[in-house]
Amino acid sequence: MTTNQPKVIFFIGIGGIGMSALARYYLALGCKVFGYDKTRSDLTDSLTQEGAVISYDDVWQENECFSKESTLVIYTPAVSLENAWYRQFKSLGYHVLKRAQALGEITRNSNGLCVAGTHGKSTTSAMLAFLLNDTELGCSAFLGAIATNFGNNFLINPSSKYTVIEADEYDRSFLNLSPHASIITNIDPDHLDIYESEEKFYEGFRQFAMKIDPTGFLILKEGLKINALCKQKTYALNSSTANYTARNITESVNGACFDLHTPSATYEHLCIGINGSHNVENALAALALCDNLGADMHELVRKFHQFKGIKRRFEKIYSGKNIVYIDDYAHHPTEINRLISSVRHMFPNQPITGVFQPHLFSRTRDFGDAFGQELAQLDSIILLPIYPARELPIQGIDSNWLLQKIKNPNKRLMNPSELLEYLRSNKQGVLLTIGAGDIDRMVEPIKELLQINDSAL
Repeated sequence: MTTNQPKVIFFIGIGGIGMSALARYYLALGCKVFGYDKTRSDLTDSLTQEGAVISYDDVWQENECFSKESTLVIYTPAVSLENAWYRQFKSLGYHVLKRAQALGEITRNSNGLCVAGTHGKSTTSAMLAFLLNDTELGCSAFLGAIATNFGNNFLINPSSKYTVIEADEYDRSFLNLSPHASIITNIDPDHLDIYESEEKFYEGFRQFAMKIDPTGFLILKEGLKINALCKQKTYALNSSTANYTARNITESVNGACFDLHTPSATYEHLCIGINGSHNVENALAALALCDNLGADMHELVRKFHQFKGIKRRFEKIYSGKNIVYIDDYAHHPTEINRLISSVRHMFPNQPITGVFQPHLFSRTRDFGDAFGQELAQLDSIILLPIYPARELPIQGIDSNWLLQKIKNPNKRLMNPSELLEYLRSNKQGVLLTIGAGDIDRMVEPIKELLQINDSAL
């Protein structure tokens, strides 16, 4: 049996953003989709409405639909291998694949356009899918976030030969892909619990680049040194040497604008619909890939201002009389630096309060000093407990340990249950919620609180 043939799919960890995109793919094919997840969420609720049957109990449950001949089981490495569903399916001899293996098989028969990098993958992938979607080239897409324009993390176009894929480096997942073309946005060491060293992390990206089709191409952030068998094109802001560059960058309430310089043309005052110089970089990468595919650049330049971004990436949640609230998925020091820098640029005279939920004990340990340095740039810092995800606690590593590394007197530890009450007095400036854990569950309550605060003024 191959992933092209199953009639029943069971997802272990179906509520993950990457897993849910795969679930939607199989639902679109008319398969029966089942799954397990630890907690209910907006994503699992959406999948249920779309036809998936989901259990939240880590207890094996017999189902007459399951059989070794017709059922494929897909799991995410974020779920423990001690999970009851995983152990039972394995013991019964079912066909079990990692998410990355399943995605690799699904996309092997199309021209994969893979976006890799420690930061910017989700936004760049969503930009690429948005740009190609309405062109003659078209695309399907497996995204690592909900694209606002689509209201989805999955896009299917059976008539297109291209598939946009967010290429995740965690657990070396991206090495299961067979790219026709790729973007590498950056290579800042991360996931050292998996890779063990910075050199092995870089080696993972080198191996990924060598998997690109020799007849394809690699779009690479200028300054990165990566060998590949295919041709390479570079991009960077304000560069005189990159193949693609952006100059005269400005910011407004409608997003960032810039002049785009390509090897063959210049396009003045291109607007991308979202803010941040890091998003201008992401846009450059997406445009460069489209240009090398032969897309009509005039058409893309005209439509880019309609791009609305993705959920939890510099997402403006609320803008009131005296306060602006932005939610962001940043969970690495470099991402936090970019977030704070962009907010400072947009709101130069406003105090910035950041609520940060560290993600993983190992990441907090590995980058503690860097987290402390970047968070100290905020005017006021609130640290929540570490979100453990797949990990067990590490002795001596907690949010209090991280707090000591922040050289800023306006800092405090807080539990989520205390946060709303504290924020009642936060009535001006910019408020940021930051992190990749379950801090997103606080977004709507915080938004409602700020609306109440504004109405009382």
